[in-house]
Amino acid sequence: MQMKQKVYELYKGTVERVTGPRTVSAFLEKGVLSVPEFILAGDNLVSKCPTWSWEAGDPSKRKSYFPADKQFLVTRNVPCLRRVVSVEEEYDAARAEVVLDDDDGDEGWLATHGVEASSSKEEEDIPSMDTLDIGKAEEIKSIPSYFGTGEKQDEEEDIPDMDTYEDTGDNSATNQPSYFIAEEPEDDNILRTRTYDISITYDKYFQTPRVWLTGYDESGMPLEGELMFEDISQDHAHKSVTIEDHPHLYGEKHASVHPCRHAAVMKKIIDVLVSRGVEPEVDKYLFIFLKFMASVIPTIEYDYTMDFDLGSSSS
Repeated sequence: MQMKQKVYELYKGTVERVTGPRTVSAFLEKGVLSVPEFILAGDNLVSKCPTWSWEAGDPSKRKSYFPADKQFLVTRNVPCLRRVVSVEEEYDAARAEVVLDDDDGDEGWLATHGVEASSSKEEEDIPSMDTLDIGKAEEIKSIPSYFGTGEKQDEEEDIPDMDTYEDTGDNSATNQPSYFIAEEPEDDNILRTRTYDISITYDKYFQTPRVWLTGYDESGMPLEGELMFEDISQDHAHKSVTIEDHPHLYGEKHASVHPCRHAAVMKKIIDVLVSRGVEPEVDKYLFIFLKFMASVIPTIEYDYTMDFDLGSSSS
């Protein structure tokens, strides 16, 4: 498999060297991006989600068809609280795959999350209001009784007079140290989690974005490849996700989601939006892209939210 991958990368690199980058838009027709469209979509992502930013990368790996300071996009220290296997087991137990936004009978978003099977048991444990003795054990006092009206004289007699105290000369209270000793919190009370740096590059061969991941454990040490696969959907790990060198960086190996199917998936999503009367706009491409990419890395909580529509209405 490794030899096959090396041969493929050699072929792909040769094709990229002898062909120029796409400059004509085929966003709606093929689901791909030209270089200017990728930059436009990247600028919009950075504008709407400040956790993302453009990076220059290593100067020796720069692509001449991109600005020097906009070689790829990155978001760092993204939390990953759970392993994918545990989440997938919960989905299977709940059988909670549902299609969202399917009011008109059209194809909708597949949501692999829902109510867990244990929720009905939790509802049974909620006590009925009839079983509670609220208001039965004791009458509610009137407001004056809470403030002591009518009993003020008795309370004043119970308060000792300061004149009855003698100064014994014991100033132990003032002899106490004027500082407090802080204690370290219990380790069990500290939530330690994996984090990821996620980058998006432009793949010249497939003319689509490509996602790269490098993970760190709870102590900030880089994760080995097999450990990163624990945070990738098992339908994609070792298949469409492989461990490779980053095209713009030297150093740690990165897990990469292979882009061979990205254009086809994006085209299908675009067709669904068009069928619903929405005209997808190319500057929002990366928001749509990151939405479907969440099915590959569902527990890595990167930002791709936005407070506007994915496209403009054709009506």
